[in-house]
Amino acid sequence: MALTIATGFVVDDAVVVVENTMRHLEDGMAPLEAALRGSAEVSFTVLSMSLSLIAVFLPILLMPGVVGRLFREFAETLSITILISLVISLSTTPVLCALFLRHEAAAGRRPNRLIRALEAGFATLLAGYTSSLRWALRHRVWVGLILLFTVGLNIFLFVVVPKGFFPEQDNGLIIGNVQADQSISFNAMKAKLLQLQSIVQRDPAVATVAGFTGGRATNSGFVFITLKPQGQRSASAAQIVARLRRPLAAVPGVQLFMVPAQDLRVGGRQSNAEYQYTLQSDNSQLLDLWVPKIVLALQKNTRLLDVNSDLQQGGLETDVTINRTTASRLGITPSQIDNTLYDAFGQRQVSTIYNALNQYHVVMELAPQYLQSPAMLKQIYVSTAGGVASGTSQTNAPAGTVISTTSTTSAASNVSSVALDSATNQAINSIASSGKSSASSGAAVSTNKETMVPLSALASYKPGTAPISVNHQGGFLASTISFNLPAGMSLSQASSQIRATMSDLDVPVEIHAAFAGTAASFQALGSTEPLLILAALSAVYVVLGVLYESTIHPITIISTIPSAGIGALLFLLLLNMPLTIIALIGVILLIGIVKKNAILMIDFALQLERGENLPPEQAIFKAAILRFRPIMMTSFAAILGALPLAIGIGPGASLRQPLGITIIGGLVVSQALTLYTTPVVYLFLDRIGTRRRGKYHVASPPGGIVEAG
Repeated sequence: MALTIATGFVVDDAVVVVENTMRHLEDGMAPLEAALRGSAEVSFTVLSMSLSLIAVFLPILLMPGVVGRLFREFAETLSITILISLVISLSTTPVLCALFLRHEAAAGRRPNRLIRALEAGFATLLAGYTSSLRWALRHRVWVGLILLFTVGLNIFLFVVVPKGFFPEQDNGLIIGNVQADQSISFNAMKAKLLQLQSIVQRDPAVATVAGFTGGRATNSGFVFITLKPQGQRSASAAQIVARLRRPLAAVPGVQLFMVPAQDLRVGGRQSNAEYQYTLQSDNSQLLDLWVPKIVLALQKNTRLLDVNSDLQQGGLETDVTINRTTASRLGITPSQIDNTLYDAFGQRQVSTIYNALNQYHVVMELAPQYLQSPAMLKQIYVSTAGGVASGTSQTNAPAGTVISTTSTTSAASNVSSVALDSATNQAINSIASSGKSSASSGAAVSTNKETMVPLSALASYKPGTAPISVNHQGGFLASTISFNLPAGMSLSQASSQIRATMSDLDVPVEIHAAFAGTAASFQALGSTEPLLILAALSAVYVVLGVLYESTIHPITIISTIPSAGIGALLFLLLLNMPLTIIALIGVILLIGIVKKNAILMIDFALQLERGENLPPEQAIFKAAILRFRPIMMTSFAAILGALPLAIGIGPGASLRQPLGITIIGGLVVSQALTLYTTPVVYLFLDRIGTRRRGKYHVASPPGGIVEAG
């Protein structure tokens, strides 16, 4: 992106040198003398243009946060390119002019038809500009009022223009987040995912669809949609997402939230949509009460799409209530019941199978047909051998070392007690366990009679609900509301809608709300945008003040900038584009580009005043006429350099497009205004400067250069 823009910048310095040299050749000078004099006259002009343009990049280099790191290379590339262009234009370009430039008439060659037609067109344009400039200088008050109007209009447009963070990209990939009913089972979730994938796959612009369930919760999943190349489809990624919403909404019990994948995304937690709004509180009941109300209110707003939250409090569970009196009478402890339930439903790793190339974990659980309904709990039996090691079994003594003996105890019963000992079972089972797995205390193979107690005799069960997940942020309970934007809606407008909704609902102060992720970065950038523009203007003013050793002339040069801002913002409004960070960089670049027109005029006018002792009116008029050609050449070079970005061809073009549009729009409008406002401002500030010095210039005679001729 920086190299593409640089193609319109690097030629500016050389254009000024070549044009001035060519002007002296047309006056009859020898090529070597014309090259030396031409480059000497504009060397300070070229230096001022380049250094002030580099000064514009200082705010971009100092831009805070992730955005600053993203565009640091952009500013560095352009700065180095302009420095190299400055050195070449003042060293190599004059040499090439002396060697190759020749005046066509002096060389006895007649220009071809194309050159004659271009020269005729330029002569007509210059004649029109000359007469209109005379009118502007005679009606300076009107021109000054127009300048003040452009300043006010510029501020107004900056306030009303929709604002965003990064432009929406079409990279050929759509990421979908699946969210189903909170009580859905794994098998039902699998069927829903396949149904969603089949609907998406039927779209003619979709190449492949892949997805999986799980991740954050049982009722969630992910879908990755690969689109066909842009040459094989007529719709953009955002349009494809919009047209898939209707058929996907027909699937009951599940939602698929789709977002076009973006190259640039800043922070934030994982969510179902692109933008996030986080609510925090230390009161879980208050948060559970207000989040559904806020989500419902935002879903009714047509300026927001795919509004949802990660608050999921309706997860289905089965509550088992132990009858401790009955369990104690039967010699069953709660830990035995817990171990039995975990063996059945907890996927306990009980062993590891090794072979020559790999190892396999053995997981114990019930067969799938016994996991479909809580009614299966009626078929669960609790073994008395499944308790936790206790008493002397907790020591390192071998199992059976301490055996309670009585006169009626037989050897067979001793063997049985050892076999049923929980410590023995746990020690044997732990041999095959590895990692963080826990060993069962039940007997793997029992050859002894055990007492099996049905779970229904010890406990009752009933359905219940529980949170699927509990989120925290900054030490507080948090719930994130995520949303997408419809076509034509900017992030600034959506932010205003959300704040208005929060105000209308009168949300308690115990709930703290703030944007997160990309939306939070946009909020932070929005507060610094005026400071960035002000910093760019200040940097240009300081550099020009040092170069010109004046506090007046830099103001004249900076007066050209408001017209560029109007052009950039009007083009964005006409094309229905928000003022994103990319467009803002274009506006900052315009500060460095547009002021070249004023530098070319003012520098030459000062030379005429000091060298030929011309009055300011005649000096600025002559400077504007003589510098009209290089002004038009440098402006068209910058416009053509930004044209490929504005057209937007190829993948990721939407990210670069606002930069080209703002540059072209700013240059077109500023070119029409600064050619008239700069001479008027120059004369106005020159009069103020002479008053401060206590002297006045002699006014031009009645038949002077600004009179109608």
